[in-house]
Amino acid sequence: MTIAEIFAGESKNVEFKEDLSEKSIKYMKSVVAFANGTGGKIIFGVADKTREVVGFGKEDVFKKIDAIANAVSDSCEPAIIPDVTAQTIDGKTVIVLEVSEGRQRPYYIKALGRENGVYVRVAGTTRLADEYMMKELLFEGSNRHFDQGLCTGLSITDEEIEELCKAMKAQAIKNAHSDEQKESIKDVCRQQLRSWGILIERDGKDYPANAFAILTGCGELHVATQCGVFKGTTKEVFVDRREYDGPLWKQIEEAYQFVLRNIHLGATFEGVYRQDVYEIPPDAIRELIINAMVHRSYLDHGTIQVAIYDDRLEITSPGKLPMGQTIERMKEGYSKIRNEALAYAFSYMNLIEHWGSGIPRIIGKVKAAGLRAPEFIGGDVDLRINIYRNQNAANNATNNANINANGTNGGVNVLATKEQEQVKNLLDAIEQNPSATQAYYAEQIGVSKRTVSRIFVSLQEKGILMQNGTKRKSNWVIRK
Repeated sequence: MTIAEIFAGESKNVEFKEDLSEKSIKYMKSVVAFANGTGGKIIFGVADKTREVVGFGKEDVFKKIDAIANAVSDSCEPAIIPDVTAQTIDGKTVIVLEVSEGRQRPYYIKALGRENGVYVRVAGTTRLADEYMMKELLFEGSNRHFDQGLCTGLSITDEEIEELCKAMKAQAIKNAHSDEQKESIKDVCRQQLRSWGILIERDGKDYPANAFAILTGCGELHVATQCGVFKGTTKEVFVDRREYDGPLWKQIEEAYQFVLRNIHLGATFEGVYRQDVYEIPPDAIRELIINAMVHRSYLDHGTIQVAIYDDRLEITSPGKLPMGQTIERMKEGYSKIRNEALAYAFSYMNLIEHWGSGIPRIIGKVKAAGLRAPEFIGGDVDLRINIYRNQNAANNATNNANINANGTNGGVNVLATKEQEQVKNLLDAIEQNPSATQAYYAEQIGVSKRTVSRIFVSLQEKGILMQNGTKRKSNWVIRK
């Protein structure tokens, strides 16, 4: 430790104690919390409120070091072996108790037992672990993945297994980047699902793992994505809210389209060709949602939350960062897979590419769009990622509405009108489901049925939209 680090104050991984308390349990809670987290240090000889370096007399230091080492050895289960040293700071001797990240979780205080003695660090404070955190620590300590565990209370049929295999292949083809990649996609079979941990074979019969229930949206696991638009920069005033459930790939697409409908759409022009440009790169939005789906904790009963404010897009993923992962390492591309079965499934479906490459790629795309780097917050109980919107977009909307009809404006970025956004969103919805009703489309793009009907008439008059089939059974065709 240095005097500069002392002046920085206590943090998630640093705690000050002016002296050893008579009851070692007062600081032993922090010892087990550090072992259950990413490690940390307790500095004895520094006042926690004033940050004054008090220090100890040389004749007492080694006695106190022995007392600390013995207290940790006697009080914690499984055994924690700390590094206890004396250091000189500002001419005074302090004692530094350093605890490394533990692998035999959960660590607890023997005298309190496992039920009442497991502590964790949350936002720089030491807290008693709740039921969710206990389960998370148990899975980490046994090197198991929740998504590969048996899903109790859910029975599946051969038809349901076959349906999942077909749906996954359809998604893989849909998300392929080239014809060559499409042609290389192979069928998914039962054996493949077993090897990934989506199915569990026992006595010649297949049972669903939690991953099966999560992927398909079946069973008692409530897996949903909440989306909302808020006025201002807080959650005080709702403008719109939706909750999506069902198969994960369906939730990804619906949340993605929700964001696109509610951020600014602009355009650039090269000659007579118009190129739509969103204020936040769509690829970055989609990858953030996918990243949240595959890396969130499904032990936590919370939902992924996608919130759009006037100044930012905010995506919150339930659950603390997995053991061995930090925000800094994540930004550098270090991957720590929490849900191994889902990661295999997402990789097959071309939803993720190389493990660990998603976050650095998102950061690069956002910065390339001229926006500030994404902000990463939390990691103790959940992870929140903010992408700040282009603050000039709203201010330019009125000015750009007056640009000439052909919209050329020298190739400068031009915001589309509200009606243009509605038309584009409607065409996207029709392309995804060409046989739906106008009421369905109105709900999907967040406008009234009357507005959809008016747009339909306009598109048909211009020859952009045609109807095939009979009135009882028809589908819409978009003429490119």
